[in-house]
Amino acid sequence: MKKLTLKRHRMLKRASYFQRVYRLGRSYASRYLVLYVFTVHPGERNLKGEVGFAAGKKLGCAVRRVRVKRLLRESYRLHQHELAPHHALVLVGRKAAVKARRQDVEQSFLALCRKAGLIGRKGAQS
Repeated sequence: MKKLTLKRHRMLKRASYFQRVYRLGRSYASRYLVLYVFTVHPGERNLKGEVGFAAGKKLGCAVRRVRVKRLLRESYRLHQHELAPHHALVLVGRKAAVKARRQDVEQSFLALCRKAGLIGRKGAQS
């Protein structure tokens, strides 16, 4: 069984990395989140990390924003091994995610990944 942890070095940290994914990547939206996907070419060293999580101030106080980012992180963590390699992702929480259940956010994340071609059409293999 694979270890389901999300390493710190796999996360985007710098604002410039986020901006690059926003500018050059494609976006896919659902009710709970927006998924930005940027294809990283092998050998490219300008983008360190694979995934970033964001929640804007429009979502509410810090407690709500942290909860939304935690839901996004958990959805990614559970399915990171199913995703295609060489992609940088940014997951941005939307207003509906504030009151959403984890399962709803997870299903939305998987649907967007299928739409973006990051995982197979049949869905998650548990």
